[in-house]
Amino acid sequence: MSPPVAPPGWSRWLVPPAALSVHLSIGQAYAWSVFKPSLESALDLSGTQSALPFQLGIVMLGLSAAFGGTLVERNGPRWAMTVALICFSSGFLLAALGAATEQYWLIVFGYGFVGGIGLGIGYISPVSTLIKWFPDRPGMATGIAIMGFGGGALIASPWSAQMLDSFGSDSSGIALAFLVHGLTYAVFMSLGVLLVRVPRPAKTAADGTPAPLEGVQVSANSAVRTPQFWLLWIVLCMNVTAGIGILEKAAPMITDFFADTSTPVSVSAAAGFVALLSAANMAGRIGWSSTSDLIGRKNIYRVYLGVGALMYALIAWVGDSSKPVFIICALVILSFYGGGFATVPAYLKDLFGTYQVGAIHGRLLTAWSTAGVLGPLIVNWIADRQEEAGKSGASLYGVSLIIMIGLLVVGFVANELVRPVDARHHVTQKEAADVHERQQPA
Repeated sequence: MSPPVAPPGWSRWLVPPAALSVHLSIGQAYAWSVFKPSLESALDLSGTQSALPFQLGIVMLGLSAAFGGTLVERNGPRWAMTVALICFSSGFLLAALGAATEQYWLIVFGYGFVGGIGLGIGYISPVSTLIKWFPDRPGMATGIAIMGFGGGALIASPWSAQMLDSFGSDSSGIALAFLVHGLTYAVFMSLGVLLVRVPRPAKTAADGTPAPLEGVQVSANSAVRTPQFWLLWIVLCMNVTAGIGILEKAAPMITDFFADTSTPVSVSAAAGFVALLSAANMAGRIGWSSTSDLIGRKNIYRVYLGVGALMYALIAWVGDSSKPVFIICALVILSFYGGGFATVPAYLKDLFGTYQVGAIHGRLLTAWSTAGVLGPLIVNWIADRQEEAGKSGASLYGVSLIIMIGLLVVGFVANELVRPVDARHHVTQKEAADVHERQQPA
């Protein structure tokens, strides 16, 4: 499938809505917890078992993005969005069949494995295209799209809850909700498939062939052999681990922190706190990534990691004595969590060029898969051990918070070590232009 080239006069501002249609859909992954209580009740599952589809989905996101990134670069955004549509929607349909027949393994396979492939391919599908359309503001462009992944849960959470209320929370009601999700997202994501275009290549006056790509250009295979790639891998992994540690445990954490005070946090207030964190996550993706276009990528990661460590320190030492301090610090940390995701494609473009930036981004997302396991594991395992030791309230999280500070410091140091890529890793302008020309339709 050849990438569709924009006709003369086509507005580049149509590409972000195309990307949003995909990211708002696959962002449903953050709303999986809505289904957990119903699944546990209907299929007699434990909390650990009901988390399996989400956990497998995040693992498959990183793996499919890593292994499929080169194919996305080669075949273009329409091909990638089509694959994402098929896999993500089919995952829901398989999950619906699994719920209807009460075969939980089919829900795990459908939503987690098949749908997770759709998550990974869909996540990276518009990144390279957006950067090529907005070379002047890559942080803003990728921030708009990746903001959708953070905001997808704000739509999916109440929508899913309403369907479970209407259809019922038994296995047949869950199956019908999954079915509606799969069909609706297929229609919505198809808008992006139909709308997306790649920019028309610049032509030279002499021979009419595509002009060479400007600046540093590095292939995906060469990029993973550079220290810059692995330093950024550490940066992303540490930033995501710190953010997801709060996100995954948000409601019980704020409840525990103020359980022994005169003004404990109610269940509804804790749910409102989770909604606030989702909004901060989404706002950070567009706000901080756009700011990176003004102050530079290294500087914005200094903010994410350095200020993030200070926010964790405030929570650790005074968070249990002041709700405003706890809430504000958590919101700032989650805005940095979202901003880190949205800024990293532009950081990669600065270091490695646009030649195969989508494929490089896909491989870097293995850091997300690692952090998705590491963050919740640190917070939950330590909280369980502290509870077994007879501790309660904020004391359950003290050690975890100190660990998060340390991880952010490690990420800060890794960011400081990032330097321009050595010239021996660069592809020649002719090689880059030849591949660029082969990827364009005649």
